[in-house]
Amino acid sequence: MPDNLMYQQDNFVVLETNQEEQFLTASELLEKLTEVLQQLNSQDLSPDLRSLDSIEKRAKYLLDTSCELDVGLGKYLQWYAVRLEK
Repeated sequence: MPDNLMYQQDNFVVLETNQEEQFLTASELLEKLTEVLQQLNSQDLSPDLRSLDSIEKRAKYLLDTSCELDVGLGKYLQWYAVRLEK
């Protein structure tokens, strides 16, 4: 039986254009995604994100289902779940 620890997503490493890597908690990443989504034109989002009716729902959906967001040509925002302690 798999260990539940393998499926916990409490911490993330975030990679962003022209930024040092950051380690964020799930709530901090959710806040960051919300801020980034507020700055993007909703027409530039994928259909699955546009179908959600609020920025908060979009951010939660990204956190639960993705590891990157298209933030423009030549830019990137990626996040990966990490375990910080053994």
